[in-house]
Amino acid sequence: MVVLVGRAVHLQVFKKDFLQERSRYVDTVSISSYRGIIEDRNGEALAISSPAPSITINPKEFVKDNESVIKQMEKHFRADHGGEKLTESQIQEVKVAYKTEKAAKIAQLEKLLDLPSGKVNRILDEKKGKGFAYLAKKINPGLAEQVKDLKLAGIDILREFKRFFPSGEVTAHLLGFTNAEDVGQVALEQSYETLLKGTDGKKRVIKDGLHQVIADVENIASPIPGKNLQLSIDQRIQYLAYRELQNAVDSNKAKAGALVVLDAKTGEILAAVNQPSFNPNSKAFLKESLYRNRAFTEVFEPGSTVKPFTVAAALEGKYIRPGDFFNTDGVFPVGNHTVRDTHHYGVLNVEGVIKKSSNIGVAKMALKMPTNYFWDMFSKMGFGASPATGFPGETDGRMPVMKRMRDFDKATLSFGYGLNVSALQLARAYTALADDGVLHSVSLLKRDEDIDAQRVLSQKTAKTIRTMMETVISKEGTAYEARVDGYRVAGKTGTAKKAGSHGYSADSYFALFAGLAPASDPRLVIVVMIDEPSAGQYYGGLVAAPVFSKVMGGALRLLGVTPDQENTMPILIARKN
Repeated sequence: MVVLVGRAVHLQVFKKDFLQERSRYVDTVSISSYRGIIEDRNGEALAISSPAPSITINPKEFVKDNESVIKQMEKHFRADHGGEKLTESQIQEVKVAYKTEKAAKIAQLEKLLDLPSGKVNRILDEKKGKGFAYLAKKINPGLAEQVKDLKLAGIDILREFKRFFPSGEVTAHLLGFTNAEDVGQVALEQSYETLLKGTDGKKRVIKDGLHQVIADVENIASPIPGKNLQLSIDQRIQYLAYRELQNAVDSNKAKAGALVVLDAKTGEILAAVNQPSFNPNSKAFLKESLYRNRAFTEVFEPGSTVKPFTVAAALEGKYIRPGDFFNTDGVFPVGNHTVRDTHHYGVLNVEGVIKKSSNIGVAKMALKMPTNYFWDMFSKMGFGASPATGFPGETDGRMPVMKRMRDFDKATLSFGYGLNVSALQLARAYTALADDGVLHSVSLLKRDEDIDAQRVLSQKTAKTIRTMMETVISKEGTAYEARVDGYRVAGKTGTAKKAGSHGYSADSYFALFAGLAPASDPRLVIVVMIDEPSAGQYYGGLVAAPVFSKVMGGALRLLGVTPDQENTMPILIARKN
């Protein structure tokens, strides 16, 4: 027993440093997995993970290495001097030489990692006795190799990945971002975290006495990469929509804006953009308001953009006929309130009510319908219900309570007040007018067909409304700026006053436009919302309609949609003198 105890003391006390330098042991370490790619409908990468190793330090081993290396240097020094015992001055010389060499390497390390001078020593002091601290997270792999070449004990390289978003601000609100551990924080990165994240692997390795990996032994479990996610988004249309919305918000000195593009046949979301935006590749954004997706999560009163649904409901229920006339001159008292138009339009037929955007005209139509029928028709269009795309924070909007509705509530609902919708909800409702009465569900994932589509209007009613909406784009309508060369366009403007804590504002508006094209056989639906334009113009036909025109025209050409409008440009024929 005395011999065994003596041997243990000899090995663990007197031979401790010697054994640590030469000891080898097998350990199990994890292998980081690869996060799945997010791509657009055409396979273009929108979010990818690239190797980005992190540099860590083990303060305990970093300091302990000083003693063992100095002893090694003393041993080599003795060997070079015939095995003589070192004098005190020679020992000091060895220590100074080592400290000078290590200080130079530390300075080089700080320079490589762009750390302030003295940062490593401060970490050593703060984390004294601890076994782990980060020096730099997710750096360039080439830089990590340079750090490795310094051969500093206690400095380790972790295999990690960094999320990169090639389209930057253009898709920021849709995709969101990940944190330092590569976990999705907002938007689609968050909602599809389970799908995108992989499963880390494990392997056995040989480590030395300083806990550094010196060799791989075997793989226990290979890392399983996350699955890829293919969106319905068309990156080309997304870029186009982002550029035009940004220009409109800037030129109109607006507070914000949102724009949604839907495929009228499948309900796929081809583009969804917001202003202002942020760069997901930078960690400089901290305010939640910057990365909130307004097109999906924020609501507004849609104003006159819902008038086509009021007219459609009245036609569908046979409460009016297309040839009916309505006197819109002056004001229209409803209970203790009054409905007004911005101009005196006189007597208008149903088409004229839509073309001139008469509040009085649609209010009179609404009052012809039973309350429950009128409310149900709006509900069938998806108002007051989530679009169910699975996007985090997606709003339900708000419909008025049917049992509490009075005549004036019906009147205001007919021209878009008293309900709240998101840009996505409004765009979805317009698919019913675009696809001959079939309301589509909406999807952020690519699909060939919409199995959840529902008929909410007859084909005849939907086509009639589309024809009437084409007059809005005429010179006599409210949205001549929404026209698209070569294509027939159907749409509706909206200029809605913003509600505040003290009622409706006298000078703050939402400028809106919702439309579809080609009107003969619609392929796309686009909704544009500009929040508080303040450069002079605020009408939807002057602020939002031009954005619609540019995005719709560009998108139809990108998709190769055949024009449906005859060329009306004059042809000049040269005559011989």
